Amino acid sequence: MKFEETGLNPAIIKGLHGLGFEHTMPVQEKVIEAMLQSQSDLIGIAQTGTGKTAAYGLPIIHLVEPKQKKVQALILTPTRELCIQVADDLKKFAKYMKGIGIVPVYGGARIDGQIHELQKGAHIVVGTPGRLGDLIRRRKLDISSITTIVLDEADEMLSMGFKDELDAILTVTPSTRQTLLFSATMPREIAEIAEKQMHDPVEIVIGRRNMGSDDVKHYQYMVNASDRYKALKRIADINPDIYGIVFCRTRRETKEVADKLIADGYNADSLHGDLSQVQRDHVMKRFRSKNLQMLVATDVAARGIDVNDLTHIINYNLPDEAETYIHRSGRTGRAGKKGACLSIIHSREKGKIKNIERKIQKPIKPVLIPSGEEICQKQLFNMIDKMEKVAVDETKIEPFMAVIYKKLEWLSREELIKHFVSLEFNRFLTYYKDAPDLNVKRKGKKERTEFQTRERRPRSEFQERERIPRSSRDEPGEFTRFFISVGSLNGVDPSSLIGLINQTTRKRDIEIGKIEIMKNFSFFEVDSKFTERLISQFENTEYKGNNVVVEVAQDKPATSVRKNKKKEKKEKKGYALKTKKTKPKKRAKS
Repeated sequence: MKFEETGLNPAIIKGLHGLGFEHTMPVQEKVIEAMLQSQSDLIGIAQTGTGKTAAYGLPIIHLVEPKQKKVQALILTPTRELCIQVADDLKKFAKYMKGIGIVPVYGGARIDGQIHELQKGAHIVVGTPGRLGDLIRRRKLDISSITTIVLDEADEMLSMGFKDELDAILTVTPSTRQTLLFSATMPREIAEIAEKQMHDPVEIVIGRRNMGSDDVKHYQYMVNASDRYKALKRIADINPDIYGIVFCRTRRETKEVADKLIADGYNADSLHGDLSQVQRDHVMKRFRSKNLQMLVATDVAARGIDVNDLTHIINYNLPDEAETYIHRSGRTGRAGKKGACLSIIHSREKGKIKNIERKIQKPIKPVLIPSGEEICQKQLFNMIDKMEKVAVDETKIEPFMAVIYKKLEWLSREELIKHFVSLEFNRFLTYYKDAPDLNVKRKGKKERTEFQTRERRPRSEFQERERIPRSSRDEPGEFTRFFISVGSLNGVDPSSLIGLINQTTRKRDIEIGKIEIMKNFSFFEVDSKFTERLISQFENTEYKGNNVVVEVAQDKPATSVRKNKKKEKKEKKGYALKTKKTKPKKRAKS
C-alpha cells in the first residue's frame, strides 16, 4: 500500500517522500489503519527493524492538535539510544507539520536542559522510564492530558528491571488514554501488563509470536571452547564485507575479544558498561558510519542500538534465554534485507541450540569452520573484484603515471600481477599456512558407543554446571555466587530475577553471570565488586509477598539443601528412617 492511501495528513506524506518512503511495511499498514479508525488499545508483536517507529509515530503526529499547548502523547523506550533515535525519526516525519513540539528525555544528560525544552512546549514526549518518572515526580512533566501512550520494546524494558517505573507512570495517566504496546516477544510479564493496564486490546502479529525474522538464516559452528577466538577470526575472514555485532557474555570478555581483534588488524571496537557516555557515543558514531566492521558488545550495552544494513550477528556466547537470541538475531535481516545469525558453540551447548530452535521454529544449521585454503581463496577473489571495480580518476593520478610506468617497466604483465597479489595477500597466505581444522566432530547415532546409547536419566542444567569444574567454564571474570530464597514455585525465572536485582540495587549495569533456578530457591553470580552492596540492599526485601534472603553461597549448597528437603518430605509422609539390620554371628563350633 502507498502512504497516500493511508489517510495521513498530506504534510506527513511530503516528509515521507523526502525520506524516500513510498510504500508501507506490513506492520505500518495494520497499525496506522487501526489507530486512525479507532481508539482501541493495541498490542503489536513484531521484530526490530520491521518499521514499528513509523507504524505508531505517523498516526500520533497526524492526531496531534498543535494549538493545544500540552503533552498529548508519551512514548516510553528502554534506552537512551532508542529514545534519541525515535525522537529524531518523529521530527523527520513531522518536518512539514508546523508547530509540533517533540522532546526526548533520558538519563545521562542534564535534567535542567530537558526541563527547559519541555517548558518551551511539547506535544509528544519520548523518554526512558527512569527519567520520565523523575520529571513527573518533580512536577515538571504534566501527563494528565495525554491521549496516547506507547510502550516500545516493552519486553526489553521489563528485562532491564523497569517494571515498577512503568506501573507508576501508567497509574498516573488518564484512564481514557489509548495504550499501544510493542514487543518482539510475548513473555508472561507482558501478558500481565496487557491484562492489568489495557482494555480489550487489538493484537497485531507480524510473522508469528516469539519467532525470528524469515529474512535471517541461522548457523552454528561447533569448536572447542579454547578455539572460540580463532573461529571468530575465520568467520570474519571468510566474510570480507562483514558488518555486524559480536555478542559476548561479560564486559571483561567483550573488551578482551575487541582488543585482540584490533591487535590483529580488524576494524573493531567494544561496547560495554565501563564506557562513559561520551566514549559510547564515539564508538557508536564510528560504527554507524561503517568505520568499524565489527562491534563487540554485551546484551546490556547493545540495548537500544538500531543500526541498519547489518549483515551478521555473531554469538560468541549463546545467551541463557531464547528470547535474548531472538532480540540479537532481529538486529539483522531488517526492512526486507537478508542477514545471518552465527553461533560459535561447544559440545555441551547442543541442548541450548535445540531449545532455541523450538522457540524460533527454525533450524540452526550446523556448518563447518572454513579451512585456511578456503579463506585465502575467498580473500584473493574479493581483492581482485575490488581492484576491478575501483573508480579511476585519471585527472588526479595522471601527473604520477610517467614515473610509475618508468619504475615498473622492467616487470612483465604477469609479473606485475604477481607482485600486486603478493603485496596485498602475503599476510593471509602466511597466517593460514598449515592452519589446523578447528571443527569438533559431531557424533552421529552410528558412531556412539554402548555407553553413549544406553538410556540415561537426563541431567538438569544445574547438575551439568556442577559437574563442570569452574576453571573450565567459558566466561571469564571474578564473580561471587549467591543463594536467594525464591525459586520457580514463587514465579521466578531468569528474566524476573535480573529485574529483581536491578530494581533492588537500583543499578542496571551490574554484570550478572550464571543463573540457576530451582523450585524453592535459586543461585546467581554477580561481579564480585558488588558483593557488599547487593547483600546490604537485599535486606528486608520481598518478592510477591515472600521475604527474600540473599547470602553468599557455600560450595555446592544445593546438594545439602535438596537432601534436607527430601528428608523433610519423607518425615511428613510418615516414613520411618530404616536402619540396616545385622544378623547375629554364628558361634564357632568347638
